[in-house]
Amino acid sequence: MDRYYNNDISGILLVDKPSNITSFKVVKTLRKILNVKKAGHCGTLDPSATGLLLVLFGKATKLQSRFITKDKVYSGSFLLGVTTDTYDLDGKILSIKQVPNISIEKIKVLAKSFEGEISQVPPMYSALKINGQRLYELARKGIEINREPRKVVVYKFDILNFNKNVLNVKIHCSSGTYVRCLAKDLGDALGCGATVKNLRREKIYKFDVKYALPFEKTNNLDRVVRNIIPL
Repeated sequence: MDRYYNNDISGILLVDKPSNITSFKVVKTLRKILNVKKAGHCGTLDPSATGLLLVLFGKATKLQSRFITKDKVYSGSFLLGVTTDTYDLDGKILSIKQVPNISIEKIKVLAKSFEGEISQVPPMYSALKINGQRLYELARKGIEINREPRKVVVYKFDILNFNKNVLNVKIHCSSGTYVRCLAKDLGDALGCGATVKNLRREKIYKFDVKYALPFEKTNNLDRVVRNIIPL
């Protein structure tokens, strides 16, 4: 392969991640396509989640800590009346309850109560490391450990519509916010439980998914190189 692709690529690639693939696998695939030594991403998306993934190459990987702390915008839907061990539909169903007869106006008011600085307990099924181990690795072994609550900021928690026990939402939040936890906590507040049905990351800082290269189109080397934003 040309030495240009081996040694001289540095920059940021906006990738539109599909569902059913890990963020790590996206980076690994792109590293192989470009034949670069250094590559990383700026914030994990759950395997079932879709949307914007910032992938850094070469010298740009030094910017990872800068971008990983930026705000994010998500859209998605919550399924009311269902709880799972992962807080999304990838997990084991723990309970199914009747959804109370509540208006969307009241749900909007409740959602607003989660705006501002709040505390979240990271889910066991997450990529967070504690004592050198990924929480999801422990969870898969049936091990649950205490997790300290973390302060995060929810700038906007908008309820777009509500139909057949499904809430469509849009959320602007700080880095480190778990939308799955917002779904769980909102469901708990409603008394029926809730879980994420689908989730899509639309923005990281000023980067927008509408300008991202679909992962399915990253199999073409020249196309990938053309879409890399240089330092």
